Amino acid sequence: MELTAESNQHLRLVADEALAQLNSIASAAKSELRDGRALGADSLASINTMASRAAIHKLDQINLENRESYQILAGEPAIARVVVLDEEGENRTYYICRTTPVSGFPNLASYRAPVGRLASLAIGAEFTLPNGSVVEVLERTQLRPAALVNGWDSIGTVVEAEHFGPLTIESLRELLTKVAVDELTEDILGQLLAEETVKSNIIDGVRRSVITKMGLRDQPVLDQYQDEIFRLPLDKRLLILGPPGTGKTTTLIRRLGQKLDSAFLDEDEQRVVEMLGTAQGVTHANSWLMFTPTELLKQYLKEAFAREGVPASDQRIKTWHEYRRELARKAFGVLRTTTGGGTFVLKDNLPSLRAEAQDRPIHWFDDFNMWQRGFYAKELHEAATMLREATAPAVQSLGERFQSIVGQTADGSLASTFASLAAELPKVQALAASLKEASDNKIKASLNLQLNRNRSFVDELAHFIDGLQHAQAPDTDEQDDLDVDEDDDSAAPRTGRAAAANAYMQAMRAQARAVVSKRAVSKSSRNGKIIEWLRDRGLTEMDYAEVGPSLLVQANLRRFANPVKRYLDGVPKRYRAFRRERQQTGAWYQSDGFEARDIHPLELDIVLLAILRAAGDLISRANVLRDIDNPAWSSLQPFLGHYRNQILVDEATDFSPVQLACMAALSHPRLRSFFACGDFNQRLTTWGTRSATDLKWVFADFDIKEITVSYRQSKQLNDLARAMIQVVGGTEQNISLPAHVDSAGVAPALKEHAASTDVVVGWLADRIREIERFVGQLPSTAIFVHSEDDVAPLADALNAALVEHNIQVVACREGQVVGQESNVRVFDIQHIKGLEFEAVFFIGIDQLAAKHPALFDKYLYVGTTRAATYLGVACEGTLPTVIESLRTHFGQDWQAPVTEQ
Repeated sequence: MELTAESNQHLRLVADEALAQLNSIASAAKSELRDGRALGADSLASINTMASRAAIHKLDQINLENRESYQILAGEPAIARVVVLDEEGENRTYYICRTTPVSGFPNLASYRAPVGRLASLAIGAEFTLPNGSVVEVLERTQLRPAALVNGWDSIGTVVEAEHFGPLTIESLRELLTKVAVDELTEDILGQLLAEETVKSNIIDGVRRSVITKMGLRDQPVLDQYQDEIFRLPLDKRLLILGPPGTGKTTTLIRRLGQKLDSAFLDEDEQRVVEMLGTAQGVTHANSWLMFTPTELLKQYLKEAFAREGVPASDQRIKTWHEYRRELARKAFGVLRTTTGGGTFVLKDNLPSLRAEAQDRPIHWFDDFNMWQRGFYAKELHEAATMLREATAPAVQSLGERFQSIVGQTADGSLASTFASLAAELPKVQALAASLKEASDNKIKASLNLQLNRNRSFVDELAHFIDGLQHAQAPDTDEQDDLDVDEDDDSAAPRTGRAAAANAYMQAMRAQARAVVSKRAVSKSSRNGKIIEWLRDRGLTEMDYAEVGPSLLVQANLRRFANPVKRYLDGVPKRYRAFRRERQQTGAWYQSDGFEARDIHPLELDIVLLAILRAAGDLISRANVLRDIDNPAWSSLQPFLGHYRNQILVDEATDFSPVQLACMAALSHPRLRSFFACGDFNQRLTTWGTRSATDLKWVFADFDIKEITVSYRQSKQLNDLARAMIQVVGGTEQNISLPAHVDSAGVAPALKEHAASTDVVVGWLADRIREIERFVGQLPSTAIFVHSEDDVAPLADALNAALVEHNIQVVACREGQVVGQESNVRVFDIQHIKGLEFEAVFFIGIDQLAAKHPALFDKYLYVGTTRAATYLGVACEGTLPTVIESLRTHFGQDWQAPVTEQ
């Protein structure tokens, strides 16, 4: 393009100033790192013995954050330069950096700060500074600093002003160097060559960068709409929807980076997070959790967070698959462990569910939750009635009081019931303790009698119990007994005499309750086997008649001793009873084919959500949170340890509404800060979220934002993606390409009748060599297959075909990343969600259509939209009928990409 002499001179001034500024900022940051001085206790005006530890800890945190900022600035001093016009008619220049600025640069601001928004605004836009003055954006330069041997440069700099641009300058240093040569030389040929070099260094428009490494694209400066989203207040429930390459994940990461830095929160937000940090004992910077659907994406998210200066360990980024098991096994006792407790055994491929459970997860959960709440309320009513009908006056009095409380419970509300029952807690505990002491003494007397007759009795019982523990215990109806003996101590010794004595007490209680209730203890249960072994060495008939009624009264009293704990802990067993009942009616579950103790992962989601929502509903009440240390509410305390100030979800549509609701329930009730992103057209699970209605069920006030500008794909691939959505009936999106960006590319290549390995490998090898010739280097390249079994064989065969050109092909088994950045990688299609490559080959799509008919359109869309410029598709036969109309978008191979000169 032709620039005026004035514009050329202006670009030189911008280049000279920007490079000098980059050098100054980086030098200052390196100086701070070398200096090594830090804020210490002497920085505090006074030291209070009670507050000194917290104050010094805060100083240490500030020192660490400062050092991390200096390290970032030393390698990337600034990401933008913005010139504005103020109200006095004066020009002011701001430099924007990715992190906290180094001192001594009054015109340097963090992108996270309000002033940082200037870097994302269009030319001519007005902006109100924090001091209230209004400025207009005159000029904007996006910098990509590079530290070279001979000084700083900025590669691929984009400059935009009112009268020219946007322009891409390949190298600011090259611009200045070539101008100097042009001015000094008297050689006409040299002048002409220098002028030609200057022209080739300045490109009209914005050049799309080639993706040279696998991962998430770095976008230092967001566009105006993305920027507005990431700056929204902390206590928001936000969801970004948009097609591939629109920067959804980048916006999510940028938001977290800003919200973790307390300096960029407003005063109210700072006060809240400080209060929560004091209560939880966890700093705001560590109080966040992000969920992602795959391990591969998890690893690349960690790299992207590192660029933002946000430490992201495995404790912060989780797959729901692993975190669900952690919650269910360690936190809430839903899954069985070797130390006892727990109700279920998790099995990933359990054939327990009917299709409607996956298709209508919200209705499924609502059905269970309403059922189990009703069942619990019925339990309370029955317990109160039985107590009222007891013979002891003290028990009758409590029973009448409980009947009154339970009878007044509003439909669907348990919090008021729990609060009313809490007032009766001292009476319940005193009476239950008195009755328990008497019944325990009676059973202990029986045990002592047996010891008097046989000193080895307990040892013999211990030996028998050890045999039971080593045997494979069958699943029994005892697991379904919602009135299980709560005197049983799960922390009691498992072996030896103490364990045997404890087991004797348990078995006798079970038998006494069974006698008075006129029902038998299951012979296949642990208690049943012990009773059978004991024969006549237990309680007498007279003892049973005395102890049994007392135990029933105790059991019913315990329902009111700690109702919150009983309600939460009882959810898994109530679920088991619910499932058994619904099996009989043919709703949600298969009638057979699995054991009662086994549970499918989607079922586990249902159980966890019922627990989390119930606890969250209570904790969200100010009076409950205030009195959470009181015995009535203390069982809620463990939940506080699982809450986080911020919950984030990437690829949200891969998760079911129930799973998203579980994640949402982990956000602290005081903030309910939840941020997710996704795309309905990229849903790769049959149970994934399908509509905005599903999302509104998670949060009624979900603020759903849609972004449609795709920064990844060439025009040809963008056209294919839009046509594909129409053909397969996906969610319509108005996908557009960014203005002024060189989006020209090549048509995707189609290879049909590639059933043999030799044909596929030969075609792949030819296309990969072509790409390297076109680009000048081998860019980030991936090959997707439809089965894990195909990964290694294809990689081995293609390696042999490309060996003469020293191109390495690696098999990424189970989505694990191996090899160097220059390697071609082969993946099973299920592992590539969220990633992007310059070139993608999709092998055997007709076989994929046959293998996964329900998700074929999603796999096809996700797989093909991973490519930025080059896309190759191969079929063993011909293009599947469902996408035959897309044939016009393909060629047999590709030619060199068309670029504007």
